[in-house]
Amino acid sequence: MAITMREQFLVRAAIEDVWDFLMDPHCVVACTPGAHLQEVESERAFTGSIKVAIGPFVTSYKGRVEFVEVDETEHRARLTAEGHERNGGAARGSMVSFLTAVEGGTEVVVDVSVEGTSKLVHMGLSLTQNLSEELFGQFANCVRERLEQPHGDHTTLGGDDVPEPVQVFPLLAKAFLRRFRAKDPAK
Repeated sequence: MAITMREQFLVRAAIEDVWDFLMDPHCVVACTPGAHLQEVESERAFTGSIKVAIGPFVTSYKGRVEFVEVDETEHRARLTAEGHERNGGAARGSMVSFLTAVEGGTEVVVDVSVEGTSKLVHMGLSLTQNLSEELFGQFANCVRERLEQPHGDHTTLGGDDVPEPVQVFPLLAKAFLRRFRAKDPAK
C-alpha cells in the first residue's frame, strides 16, 4: 500500500537559513521524533534509525537516506529512503521538498510517498495519514523553534542520546480529537 501526502509550513526565517537547516542531517534528525543519526556517509547520504511504539509493541527501523537531486538555486531537493524493521518488514519512499521566500519568512512544501510491508504501513491508510500528519506537525514545530530564536544555535544536538520511541497511540488520539472537533458543527 502506498501512502502519499503533502505538507507545508511557514518558518519566520530567511530562505538560506531554512535551506541550510533542512540540508543538514544532524538538524533534521534532531527535529524528527524517535530518530537517531548513526552515520553521515557523504554530503548527500546518511544512515540512521527510528523507533516507534504502538502500545507495548516497539519497533525500530534502520535505514539509509540519500539526496538524489539537490538544486540549491531553486531550493528544491529530492531524497529517497529505505528502512528495515527488526522483525522483517520494510518501508521505502521518496520526498521532494521545495522552499519559497514569502513575506515574513520561508514556506516549506514537502511531498512524500511511502510504501512498504511493515506493520505501521498496514495499520490502514486513515490511521497512517493521521500519524504522519501529527509527526510532521511535531517536526515543523521543532524547525520553527530552532530557526525563529534570535541568535539561537540551531545545530546543537543532544549528543549521542538514543531517542525515546514515538508513542503512536497518543498521537492518533490527538489526531482523532482534532478531526472530530472539525466535523462537530457545535464547536
